[in-house]
Amino acid sequence: MVVILIHSVVYFSDLLRYLILARIILSWLPIGGGAITRTIYNLTEPILYPIRNMIQKSPLGGPGMVLDFSPILAMLAINVARNVLVTFLSGLL
Repeated sequence: MVVILIHSVVYFSDLLRYLILARIILSWLPIGGGAITRTIYNLTEPILYPIRNMIQKSPLGGPGMVLDFSPILAMLAINVARNVLVTFLSGLL
C-alpha cells in the first residue's frame, strides 16, 4: 500500500512539473487561449499565483519585474515536497 502511495506522489509531482513546463513554453508562443491552454493555465495558476504574489511583495519583486521566476520556484518547491514525502513514506516500509 505504501509503495502505491509513493508512486502516486512521484507521478503527481511529475505531472505538476510537466504542466508548469508546458505553461512556460506556451507563454513564449504567440497562440491564442484555446481549451488546452486555458486548462493548463487553470491547473497551474493555484500553484504559481501565491509564489508570484510573494515575489512581488519582496524587495526583489515589484510591478516593474521583467522576468517571472515563480515557475522555477514552484518546481523547486514541488521537488522538495516530493523528496520529503517519499522519504517519509519510505520510512514506513
